[in-house]
Parts: sequence; C-alpha cells; structure tokens
Amino acid sequence: MSSESVTAQRLYVEALAVVGALQGAGFRALFVGGCVRDGMLGLPLKDIDIATDARPQDVMGIFTDSRLVGAKFGVVLVQRGDVSFEVATFRRDGVYVDHRHPESVSFGSLEDDAQRRDFTINGMFHDPISGRFIDLVGGKRDLEGRIVRCIGEPRRRFAEDALRLLRAVRFAARFDFQVEAESLAMMKELAPTIQYVTPERQREELTRILQGPRAGAAFRMMLETGFLHWLLPEIEAMSGVEQGALYHPEGDVFTHTMLVVDFAEPRTVRAMWSALLHDVGKPLTFQRDSATGKISFREHARVGAEIARLILERLKFASEDVEAITSIVARHMNFSSIMEMRTSTLRRFLGAPTIEDDLAVHRADCLGSSAPLTNWEFARERLEEFASRREEMVPKPFITGNDLLSMGMKPGPAMGAFLHNAHERQLNGEWTSRNQALDWLRTQKVS
Repeated sequence: MSSESVTAQRLYVEALAVVGALQGAGFRALFVGGCVRDGMLGLPLKDIDIATDARPQDVMGIFTDSRLVGAKFGVVLVQRGDVSFEVATFRRDGVYVDHRHPESVSFGSLEDDAQRRDFTINGMFHDPISGRFIDLVGGKRDLEGRIVRCIGEPRRRFAEDALRLLRAVRFAARFDFQVEAESLAMMKELAPTIQYVTPERQREELTRILQGPRAGAAFRMMLETGFLHWLLPEIEAMSGVEQGALYHPEGDVFTHTMLVVDFAEPRTVRAMWSALLHDVGKPLTFQRDSATGKISFREHARVGAEIARLILERLKFASEDVEAITSIVARHMNFSSIMEMRTSTLRRFLGAPTIEDDLAVHRADCLGSSAPLTNWEFARERLEEFASRREEMVPKPFITGNDLLSMGMKPGPAMGAFLHNAHERQLNGEWTSRNQALDWLRTQKVS
C-alpha cells in the first residue's frame, strides 16, 4: 500500500526494491492483485501489494523498518521512507464461519494463494524483476473479455466474505465490465447475506462506489440484485416514484438520483453522499393533486435530512460528517430562491462551511434534470465577488452581548433577538465599522 501523495513512479521504484531484496535473499516475491490488474489495463498504480513464500519472521529479518500487522494472516508492513507496503506470505484459508474471517489460516503455495482470492482479475501475479506474469485463474482472459468472474465456485467465494458482493459491483462499474452469469445469479441469491457485513465496512465500500466512476450504474446493479433492500432500503424506495415531467423529464426519483451521483464534481465523501441522499425524502412526501394531476413533494428537503441522519448514523459515520451531509440535504432547495435573498441571508448561505459541497450537489441536481445552471452561476459569481474584496462572508458581529450588558440589558431571549437583528443589519451593509454600529446602538432603547 502507499501514501496518496507519493507518485506512481516513486511507488513502483520502492516496491521494486522490496521485491529485489526478498528475491536477493532467496525467496520468491511478486506483485499481486489490484496493482497487476491496473497495470495490465494501463491505469496508474495507487498501491502495490506483495506476496512471497518468505515467512513473516524472514521478512522482518530482511527489513529492519517493518512490523507485523496481521500475525494470523502472515502480513508484514514494510516501510520505505514515507511509503509502506503490505508483504503477505502465500497462504491457504480454512472454512469461513462468519461471512468474513476464515476459521484457520495456514501458509501455502503460490497456487493456494491464487485460489483463495475473490475474482479472476484480482488473482494474477507479476514478477517486476523478470517481467513475467503468472495467471493461474484466467484473469487475463477476463480482463480482455471485460468480465468480473469469481475464482472457483461463486457460492463459496461470496459466502466466505459477503463484502465481495459489493466489491463485484464496484469492479463492474469502475471498469464497465459485465459480471459473469453464474456469479451474478449467486449475487442475487445471496443478497440477504450482505446484512452480515459490519456497518463500517458497508460504509467504506459504498463510499468507494460513490466516489468512483459510473456510480449510477453501480447503484442500478444494486437495485437489480436486491442489495439496496438490505443496505439502503430508503434508496430502493425511490424506484418508481414518479416526478412531474416539466421539471424532471429524465424519469422517476431513482433515475434522477443516479444521474446526480454521476454528474457530481468534485467527488468528495460529503458531496457524494449528499448527492445520493438529496431527494431521499421524496417517497414519503409524494402528493398528486386529484384535480390537476400535478405532483409535489412538499417539505421533502426537511424530511430528507431527517432520513439522511438515520442512514448516516446507521452506517457509523463520524458526527461531523453526519451534520455536514444532513445540512446539505436540508439546504439543497434553497438555491431556487438565491437571487431573491437579502444580502444578509445570502452571506449566511454562501458562508456555510459546506458551501463547496452544496454547490457540487446543486450543479449535479440541475444537470440531472436538464435544468439551467443560472442559480449555480449566480452563487459562484457572488462568492468570487466577496473573495475579490477579501471580505469575510459572515464577519464577526460589531455589536456583542457585552455591549448590551454594559447598557443595562439583561441576558435572555430579547438580547438574543436584538443581537441577531444587529448582525443582520451589519451583513446587509448598513455599517462598515464597529464605531458606526456603536453610534447606532446609542440611539436604541435596550433596557
């Protein structure tokens, strides 16, 4: 594995040095898994895992800056400056009893190691010293055929670790591959087992899917396989929920949401989860006027924020992410009135700490419904205008509670209301300095 700040070239050079040291000591050492797959596809390497027949104690004897991180699995973390690599001993896994961990692990051969992996495209090895590729599972064939296929029996592979169900979806979407028919059939049959995956692992894999390419295709596959029913029933509920053709010619709420997650940029964690959840309140707020047939979703942003909070807490998101994402969901309809906002309201809206993610979601929302980007452009222009003047979007109040206390006002709701009103006047540009604000304050009755 590696640090994201490390260049692909530096990563490769350091990994080559690790393999060279192991081979120089008489052991077999190879690149394995995703790095081999990505290299064959011509993609930049982001991490490199190394497999070897050296035992952990041998690896740590060769590399002084190393430590055992998976004693049961024979994994040693080798540090090369600011780059680290997982060096794992070839192994075979015993029976899996909890849809995640093997009951026993024993060291084995390269052939054993290949057979225990999930998909053929992830089961290949490469010797960077000799340049030789080792493919015992048909991975090269499936890369060329653009296929995601389980190694061995699909039922066994997915039963061993239910997270592999989501990984199959992620790889298919990322590379625009098809899942092989038997593997796909087993994914549908074993969909209920996905509930055995811990919330934290569900969250991490779903986030990878959302931040990756073709996220919409991945979620459509999860709807087809039944995964959403067990993972995100609130997203499944969007399917078939009709929208008015005038504003949403693209189709139902699920179709619109999939377009939004595909259009969202930049693909930060908060922006992508907000894009996925921005209309999650629509199924519960759907209304059709019996006389006109007009469809509406009154208060869907507020309701959606409440539902989003439940989902995010269920998936064990950090509290700061929960607050940020629910805020974005709750605010996403505010862009519709942004041009009519008072200056104070606009400054508070654009001064929110989530504003860049708000803008990413709003832009994707417009693109996902063929709406004009007028409000997004207006918001961008105002932000640039404030930045060019080097003004704080929401500056600190000129008038404080201490000012009111010194004039005899007692703490309480009246003081809070007065301070809010004073700050609004400041944001609207009535004063440009504290002295001007204090001059105004002296004319007010504050007792």
